[in-house]
Amino acid sequence: MTTPSRTDDLIDIQQVLAKYAVTITQGDIEGLVSVFTPDGTYSAFGETYALERFPVLVDAAPKGLFMTGTALIEFDDDVRSSAAGTQPLCFIEHSAHDMRIGYYRDTYLRTDAGWRIKTRAMTFIRRSGAHDHGKPHAIGRPSA
Repeated sequence: MTTPSRTDDLIDIQQVLAKYAVTITQGDIEGLVSVFTPDGTYSAFGETYALERFPVLVDAAPKGLFMTGTALIEFDDDVRSSAAGTQPLCFIEHSAHDMRIGYYRDTYLRTDAGWRIKTRAMTFIRRSGAHDHGKPHAIGRPSA
C-alpha cells in the first residue's frame, strides 16, 4: 500500500470539513457525528461536549446555513497521522438571516476510516472585534 501524499491528506481533510458544514446545515446528525473520531469533542460556550451529546447540542442550536472557508491545515511532519487547522465560518440563521461569524480551531486524526475531526473549538468574532468562545452556559444549551 502506498503512503498518501500530502495533497491526498489535504483533500481528505477538506472533504471531512465540507461534510461537517453540509450535514449540520441539513440537520443530518448521523452524518455530522460521522466526521468525528469516536472520542471527538466540540467546545463552545464555556463547555466541551462529548460526541454522544452532539444530537442534543445541535437540536438546541439555531438552524441555518453554515458557510465555511478553506481551512489552513498544519501537519506535524514527524507524525503523518495528525494535523491541526483553523477554518473560518459564517453562520446565517434561517428565519431572520442574522449572521454569526468566527472560526473553528481543530485537531484531526487519520483513522482506519480516513481523516476525522478529533477536537473542534468555536471562536466567535463580535462586532466590537473581540474574539471569544461564547457565553458560558448560554440559555437553551445542554450541559456537557
